[in-house]
Amino acid sequence: MNKDKFVGICKVGEKGQIVIPKEARDMFAIQPGDSMIVLCDRAQGIALVKADVIEDLSDKIFPKGEK
Repeated sequence: MNKDKFVGICKVGEKGQIVIPKEARDMFAIQPGDSMIVLCDRAQGIALVKADVIEDLSDKIFPKGEK
């Protein structure tokens, strides 16, 4: 399988929790305690994004030291 892509299955628990498959956690270096952003679109579905990705993007939009 291509190491740039992964397809996996996870189940939703009673409290609405999911376990991100190990292969996906490894691919994106997701560690316990990392913050994830949940993006939802009724027509297209759900996406999970590591919070640091958004922080990096905001740093590019709003460089530190500028007001």
